[in-house]
Amino acid sequence: MTIKKTLLTGVAVTVLIACGDTSETPVAPPVAPDSTSASTLLVDDEVDAGIYNLEKTHASLIWTVSHNGLSKYTARFTEFDTIIDLVPDDPAASTVTAVINPSSVRTDHPSGEDWDTTLGQDEKWFNGVAFPEITFSSTGIDLTGDRTAIVTGELALLGITQSVPLEVTYNGMRNFARYGDLDVIGFSATANLKRSDFGMTALLPAIGDEVEVTIEIELIQAE
Repeated sequence: MTIKKTLLTGVAVTVLIACGDTSETPVAPPVAPDSTSASTLLVDDEVDAGIYNLEKTHASLIWTVSHNGLSKYTARFTEFDTIIDLVPDDPAASTVTAVINPSSVRTDHPSGEDWDTTLGQDEKWFNGVAFPEITFSSTGIDLTGDRTAIVTGELALLGITQSVPLEVTYNGMRNFARYGDLDVIGFSATANLKRSDFGMTALLPAIGDEVEVTIEIELIQAE
């Protein structure tokens, strides 16, 4: 499948128009965009429906939290998976699921793996021994723009489940020779949550309660 033409207007496009003598050649009036398709589509109109699996070499899951009000402490999870069951013609019917290994947290702390292990497995923090998975399962998708949506889902962390909204942006679709005709799609997402809502209250308020999550993912169409 070749790279497909998008009907949506989220990407900036530079149009080069050859200059002519407008006094002799009338200029056609601008054509209004087709708002009907933009109001009902999130991804490119020719992206195939079906299952899309995470392309793990081009995926990141980063979180930040205030440290004594002086800086935003940043860490990431290195082991996670995401599956999207995509319905391009009806985005609200699509589903998103994700699984994260809390023990895969990485901080680049000078102590190395010792602090990462503590953060990932200690009962005060992610308690990955007792709760080896963090899961997210979408419950609703609401379009907010041509290429944006709010994906609401149930986030299960430390044995507590809370509804969390993700602000999602569709970045586009490409085809690559190494994947044949399979589509590769990309999304960016952000979320804000309170760790105390999930029972994680260690070192509050020196370590902030508000957690910012940033997600960058590419997904490959299942064969």
